[in-house]
Amino acid sequence: MTVLTLSTSSAATLRADAVVVGVAKGAKGPVVAVGAEAVDKAFGGKLAATLETLGATGAEDEVTKLPAASGLKAPVVLAVGLGEVPAKGDGYAAETLRRAAGAAARALAGSKKGAFALPVEDAAGAAAVAEGALLGAYTYDKGNGNGNGAKDDKKKNNGPLAEVVLLGGKPRDKAYKAAAERATALVAEVNRARDLINTPANLLNPASFAAAAVKAAKEHGLKTEVLDETALKKAGYGGIVGVGQGSEAPPRLVRITYTHPKAEKTLALIGKGITYDSGGISLKPAGHNETMKCDMSGAAAVFAAIVTAAKLGLRVNLTGWLALAENMPSGSAIRPGDVLSMYGGKTVEVLNTDAEGRLVLADAITRACEEKPDAIVDVATLTGAMVLALGTRTFGIMSNDEAFRTALHETAEEAGEPSWPMPLPTHLRKSMDSPVADLANMGERMGGGLVAGLFLKEFVEDGTTWGHLDIAGPAFNDCGPFGYTPKGGTGSAVRTLVRLAERTAAGDLG
Repeated sequence: MTVLTLSTSSAATLRADAVVVGVAKGAKGPVVAVGAEAVDKAFGGKLAATLETLGATGAEDEVTKLPAASGLKAPVVLAVGLGEVPAKGDGYAAETLRRAAGAAARALAGSKKGAFALPVEDAAGAAAVAEGALLGAYTYDKGNGNGNGAKDDKKKNNGPLAEVVLLGGKPRDKAYKAAAERATALVAEVNRARDLINTPANLLNPASFAAAAVKAAKEHGLKTEVLDETALKKAGYGGIVGVGQGSEAPPRLVRITYTHPKAEKTLALIGKGITYDSGGISLKPAGHNETMKCDMSGAAAVFAAIVTAAKLGLRVNLTGWLALAENMPSGSAIRPGDVLSMYGGKTVEVLNTDAEGRLVLADAITRACEEKPDAIVDVATLTGAMVLALGTRTFGIMSNDEAFRTALHETAEEAGEPSWPMPLPTHLRKSMDSPVADLANMGERMGGGLVAGLFLKEFVEDGTTWGHLDIAGPAFNDCGPFGYTPKGGTGSAVRTLVRLAERTAAGDLG
């Protein structure tokens, strides 16, 4: 992973491959942001004019490279857009700094050192730049999965920026040091989630995912329990077993726990872990299968968030449930019309085998409720309907508690992850009535994302606070990269879950 260094050196005197400065959209053209004074001085006070000549406007995600002026140790200046100049007295928003730093880090792929002279006014600003730069520097190593990554591929990929030097950072200041340590720990785990999501499905199945969780748990002092297909059948996990029975790669349920001796609250985090989703017998149409290795993004997010909490030593207890299965069509696969007996005894008529995520989550939710946590949050790439509703960059939030739904939304916004609170209209529940089971796994087509939320709610024990994050849109970016978001797996929801754990540890959630 990219190394992060704090430095009080001048942007003019630090040796690096490039020095990164911010440029904003002013009323009369681009404006050089605070932090770039030494660089502007080397250009005779004409850096903004030079950038404008090159076509720079200061728009967000805009990157402009130019040769450095004499007097600068770095040979290249990279100007990154910050958007509109903030109102007098206001600084740049944390997410603006994250995105700018991420765009710059992506542009410096293959370089050894980038000196970031962005407008850092305090430790919070330093945290945003550090986080964005480290997130933006990510590249997926094609050789990670089976060792067959070719040298030519690595040269073509250039590899990530090797070192980010955060200018304006104070290496001896406790707040700045803590910000840098948090960013390093957090981004390492977001990148772990990204790597898992990007791994081809023939290299990552329920068993190998479970093995990766067990290995990481040992490294970070976490406890794990893995239920294989035999244990799942014996204990009555009908949803997980049913979804996984059509595949040669059998399902797993992983329980991974982090405890703190002084913790007063416990959160249960549940992740949908469909390592490949063909749709089962209700086969997905052509054009919808190619990225379905990402259908385990919820489990990857939960796994990564719990490891992050352990690294940071958060004063909270976390139990993660990774509901892992591969959804494949075969002679042993569940059929539309089959009835499954779920963990806990409820029965479900399967009307569509491509609505499988809610089946594995339902089992895990019921099991998690038995331990009486203070709150449960499930994370899943659950419905295409949520993508239609909110697009590809925003995830939906549902809950059986309005205050908790609001808290989850606030938490996601603090973490820099776009989200939106969604309702659970009671009238939609009737559409899941079944003549042969307690309920069906499908209901009214319109509002399908809300129907899925209502289905999950049926398995939450009365009195248990529960939230549901449908990350189907932002979990996998199959378009071009932007800001600190790469193409492919994004690690969506990891930062939200970590921030939720931090707020819980601090007593901010009641």
